[in-house]
Amino acid sequence: MSDSARNTADNVEFATFEANRATDQFRVFAEKGVEQSKEAFARMKHGADGAQKAFEASFESARAVSNELSLKSLAAMRASTDLTFSHMEALLGVKSISDFAELQTSFMRKQVELAVNQVEDVQTVSSRGAEDVAKPVKDIVERAWSDLKVA
Repeated sequence: MSDSARNTADNVEFATFEANRATDQFRVFAEKGVEQSKEAFARMKHGADGAQKAFEASFESARAVSNELSLKSLAAMRASTDLTFSHMEALLGVKSISDFAELQTSFMRKQVELAVNQVEDVQTVSSRGAEDVAKPVKDIVERAWSDLKVA
């Protein structure tokens, strides 16, 4: 080796490896990673718990709406049946064609009015029910979305 190369090699200093310092840095890095993982898991668990409660509330609302719609349907069938039986009884007392035509016209008008009222009731319950079923899930999605915007 030449003198200049030897002088350069003598003047260059190599960093010494300190095992204790490297171990401490690795420990800090690992602890920070564990802490971040715990925080992420806690946020994920909290979100999952909220979603579970929202779905339970939605299913409970759906059950209640289903029961209410069933009761409305039964009431509608009962009202229609009662109207039909009362019409049949009235037809037994008909003495002329004009009485028959008047009874039949009145019966048809009542049937149409009853059907319109029943459809309105079912529509009201269905609309309210759809909102009640969707609200818990909608709230949890909005909350999650706002949390993402903050983070």
